[in-house]
Amino acid sequence: MLFLCQLPVNSRALVVVEPLAVKHDGESSPFSREDMQNGMHGQPAESVVNHSKKLQDDLLELGEKIKHHEDNVRYLKTLKNKLEDSILEMQVSIGKYHRASFSKVENEDPSSVESEEEIIQHILKCEKSVAGLLCRMRSNPEAQKQVSDHPLMKDVLGVVATLGKVDDANLSRLLSEYLGLETMLAVVCKTYEGVKALEAYTKDGLINKGFGIDAFAASTGTPQDDRFLVICHENLRPYAGELIADDPQRRLDLLKPRLISGETPQVYRSREDMLKALPYIPNGAISLDGGMIRSPGVFALGHRRGNIDVKFPCDYKRFNLPVNYFETENRLKETKRKKDRAWEDLQREQALLDRVKYTYETKKREFVQFLAETSSYSTQSALSCCFWETDNPKKLACSTTERQSLQFAFIMLI
Repeated sequence: MLFLCQLPVNSRALVVVEPLAVKHDGESSPFSREDMQNGMHGQPAESVVNHSKKLQDDLLELGEKIKHHEDNVRYLKTLKNKLEDSILEMQVSIGKYHRASFSKVENEDPSSVESEEEIIQHILKCEKSVAGLLCRMRSNPEAQKQVSDHPLMKDVLGVVATLGKVDDANLSRLLSEYLGLETMLAVVCKTYEGVKALEAYTKDGLINKGFGIDAFAASTGTPQDDRFLVICHENLRPYAGELIADDPQRRLDLLKPRLISGETPQVYRSREDMLKALPYIPNGAISLDGGMIRSPGVFALGHRRGNIDVKFPCDYKRFNLPVNYFETENRLKETKRKKDRAWEDLQREQALLDRVKYTYETKKREFVQFLAETSSYSTQSALSCCFWETDNPKKLACSTTERQSLQFAFIMLI
């Protein structure tokens, strides 16, 4: 139902603190039917108009309060999210020192940490692999120009094991074991055209030995007969998001990983921590003490392999605490306290918003009921005002004024 009336405009700036006290459902109107039927010519009519204006003002004031609390809720939610992001950034910046301490890299012999050149030597021992072929050609100064100019190699980025670096030997072993030797020796290409250039087939579906990597391997005197993996960047899911604003390195603005509860997941320090997070692991996971989940429901048990040769090279350095380490740690603690306070303020503000909304709905029902009770008598009152003591112009003018005042208006959807 749509009520159309004409209300006097009364704009007021309000500061919201507490909701108004309102009448509960079931309370009667302050004006009885008899008052509204018999008293529209005198003071009760003016009281009806005043009461209508008061209800309208209350609704306007409550509407301002709702907007005030909604603005506060939005602000506190934004503040909480920003603080959580800052906490995560600081945890990452100092987290590697905790990880280094946990994995005991400081007690590790630096001579046991292998560089990229040493990893390449291990790959070269896989003579019949495509990865070994690529590394052999690229490590040979005389053959480097031939390789770089070869159409087959222009789209090849390299081998997985040589395209990444880690901070310590323990993490290198864990990730290499998790991926497996076949993936560590996989060839990485930029586009699918590069993948197709590596291998071709005859009409019978057999591999064409005179094309692609097979022909290239035969020309070097090392025929290739084994299967090998190829990873194509073009076929991987592209990033459709934005870049970090004002970042000189133009890093991707990746979403921070969060649990269903909204909390940020922690790095798995141990098997126990990893198993606690099991419901939130969609694919696989590892822990720094050697625990491994390859896929949902598939666990790797037993002793760790100690003779992994093809692994990620380490950018080894002693993890001496930086000058600002303790400053960052203190800022992290303070930011966590701010986040907790913002969360408490958000809960309080949400409770106030819910309370004011309830008050608004109650006051709206009261106003609608008041309109319904007065509307049936407004026409009769207006007619009676026209014929009441028409010999007295002052009273007639007064009655006309009252009649115009009673033509109040309000727009409301029910």
